[in-house]
Amino acid sequence: MIGRLNHVAIAVPDLEAAAEQYRSALGANVGAPQDEPDHGVTVIFIELPNTKIELLYPLGDASPIQGFLDKNPAGGIHHICYEVDDILSARDHLIETGARVLGSGEPKIGAHGKPVLFLHPKDFNGCLVELEQV
Repeated sequence: MIGRLNHVAIAVPDLEAAAEQYRSALGANVGAPQDEPDHGVTVIFIELPNTKIELLYPLGDASPIQGFLDKNPAGGIHHICYEVDDILSARDHLIETGARVLGSGEPKIGAHGKPVLFLHPKDFNGCLVELEQV
């Protein structure tokens, strides 16, 4: 059901410093910051030859990323994102197998302009999983 790895998301306490580190120390192609109000984050994508890194920073006081950074002040890996061909079919299959879909269970539009869902980390070995329809 899952396709290729779309991105690994890293929550960071300083978005500009993290972007500059990827740009200068690693020589990466770093995108521009993009606010995602529906998800409570500002993101920057780092383009790699085979996938992407997503830097996450809180957008607003109710951001779920702020809670993550409160527990992990230096930042850290927040989630991994896999591609799926049909997000509704994937959701239905996962629910049938006992996995929990976060939120209402209805896809939201993600940072790439495509439908996304998140799966409960307790159902996936402690890892928050995002699914993105391609």
